[in-house]
Amino acid sequence: MKHFLPSTALALLIGVGSLTLGGNAAAANKWESLQPDRDEVVASLNVVELLKRHHYSKPPLDDARSVIIYDSYIKLLDPSRSYFTASDIAEFDKWKTQFDDFLKSGNLDPGFTIYKRYLNRVKARLDFALAELNKGVDKIDFSVDESLLVDRKDAPWLKNDAELDDLWRKRVKDEVLRQKIAGKDFKQIQETLIKRYKNQLARLDQTRAEDIFQAYINTFAQSYDPHTNYLSPDNAENFDINMSLSLEGIGAVLQNDNDQVKIVRLVPAGPAAKTKQVAPADKIIGVAQGNKEMVDVVGWRLDEVVKLIRGPKGSVVRLEVIPASNAPSDQTSKIVSITREAVKLEEQAAKKSVLKLKQDGRDYKLGIIEIPAFYLDFKAYRAGDPEYKSTTRDVRKLLTELQNEKVDGVVIDLRNNGGGSLQEATELTSLFIDKGPTVLVRNSDGRVDVLEDENRGAFYKGPLTLLVNRLSASASEIFAGAMQDYHRALIIGGQTFGKGTVQTIQPLNHGELKLTLAKFYRVSGQSTQHQGVLPDIDYPSIIDTKEIGESALPEAMPWDTIKPAIKPAVDPFKPFLTELKARHDARSAKDAEFTYIRDRLALSQKLMSEKSVSLNEQTRRARHDEIEGKQLALENIRRKAKGEEPLKELKKEDEDALPVEDENTKPEDDAYLAETGRILLDYLSLSSSVAKK
Repeated sequence: MKHFLPSTALALLIGVGSLTLGGNAAAANKWESLQPDRDEVVASLNVVELLKRHHYSKPPLDDARSVIIYDSYIKLLDPSRSYFTASDIAEFDKWKTQFDDFLKSGNLDPGFTIYKRYLNRVKARLDFALAELNKGVDKIDFSVDESLLVDRKDAPWLKNDAELDDLWRKRVKDEVLRQKIAGKDFKQIQETLIKRYKNQLARLDQTRAEDIFQAYINTFAQSYDPHTNYLSPDNAENFDINMSLSLEGIGAVLQNDNDQVKIVRLVPAGPAAKTKQVAPADKIIGVAQGNKEMVDVVGWRLDEVVKLIRGPKGSVVRLEVIPASNAPSDQTSKIVSITREAVKLEEQAAKKSVLKLKQDGRDYKLGIIEIPAFYLDFKAYRAGDPEYKSTTRDVRKLLTELQNEKVDGVVIDLRNNGGGSLQEATELTSLFIDKGPTVLVRNSDGRVDVLEDENRGAFYKGPLTLLVNRLSASASEIFAGAMQDYHRALIIGGQTFGKGTVQTIQPLNHGELKLTLAKFYRVSGQSTQHQGVLPDIDYPSIIDTKEIGESALPEAMPWDTIKPAIKPAVDPFKPFLTELKARHDARSAKDAEFTYIRDRLALSQKLMSEKSVSLNEQTRRARHDEIEGKQLALENIRRKAKGEEPLKELKKEDEDALPVEDENTKPEDDAYLAETGRILLDYLSLSSSVAKK
């Protein structure tokens, strides 16, 4: 791809005007010297031109996009509406439909002016919070009946400093109360919070013009879609928007969530996944190197948290994590120790097991193939090594072994498979279909490329089921979509992630631009974007799909369809789906694990819907105990059904404890895997009875 710069750029650089706002924004302050430089202006013009010419959907840069950019920028800076006042917003609103014109002309001043106002507002709030803490947290009256609105994304902007002072008084009170209930004494609480706010002030002082430029231009880029973004020279190495830490890190994908960092997904077989103590939607509030002091990272930028978490292979990082299962008012955290390492290819390799089930008075054996990722050892492949590892080669071997064991069918487990090699998704599909298209790639110019299996004959023709969940993404969605469209397998589990776009990296004169230039489509013509793959039979989700997934990302590109690449064939599963679902529902209603997951998710969603928290200690503790009681009751119902001893209190993880790897764990112990096997056996029974008639 070429490097585009409009011919008028140099003239624009000379003629860029300066826009200022009235009132206190015009007053001199410590950040007034932060101004865009020539390289940044040129880079912004390049981004405008590249998006105009090469972005997949090519939406116009007009007044409507200007509104999106403006709203997104304000939301990025002040998502909880706790810094800007209504008068600030009224002043900024004058520019609401002008950002398209500013960007086209290379005028970065409005973005810088808003950001510098934000810096002033944040400093004022942090100074206020420190003043409140210095009065002594032991003097706070927790007997007063008042509450704090914690979900402020739709709250009205506060009118003045007096209203902001009252909000921040309550915020400080809430933070103290959370830590008090978590078992910390007043001295610890005061030290922790003062250090937190002082650190945030120190970090505020380190703000550079480059930080402002990245925030502003990235907001512009992401107004096109969440996977299009600008990367400053310092952050170009982190070209994945989600900051994948798989290389000498912890093996987690992270994103910002207001003042905290949220785990989006765990890399299969990665260090974090191996601990079994962290999960998607957990929030990281502290990072420590080995046995050193925990660094509070609340309010830090994502890239800075990533730098702390990364480190030399073999070293230990400790994370302070608030579990996603906590109520919004529950600050109880846990410490998780993780040894950094690169994820090894062999640990992500496909592996097999045999699921033994008794159904309708007969014993069955089903082959289970777990595929954590779509991998290909490119180095060995290019070197001509005949023993190179790849998903397809490994699965072929495993299928041969399972067929030799005379299994009655195969279940492919794609849960938590975040994708990988597109080539492998296509190759794997070829093992199960006769021949034909496997995936369509539509480019920004409308051209559709067809990736195809040209080898006639399927390697495995037996009964097949795929198990997926919300964290099955990208390449795994392409494979699952092809299996569903060819009616080659029953798809069971949860709606998949919905990442169906292709990105490329374009170097700029200053930093890089990652932009979306193509979109994946299934052979049926449906995109995998946004909607993902919908299973034939649903399972309750362990995580909230509103929190995690493509549809949870702002400005996500929509689901759509194009001309199908194959003619619809007769669906062998369709006549039996109603009965299969009925049998599944009857079984899962009595299954302790399914009941627990359904009830736990329902409780979690109810807690997350709470917009306010009480600042009265007695009321807050009672609510905390009530929630813990409900969680304990759900856990004990499950334990009782499984014949285990009930708990007297919820277990707290030991940060130094290693995850217990039970070598005796069988696929039968995995409720979702066992139920998937039973559904496959139901289908075999129903289809064979029809065939005999």
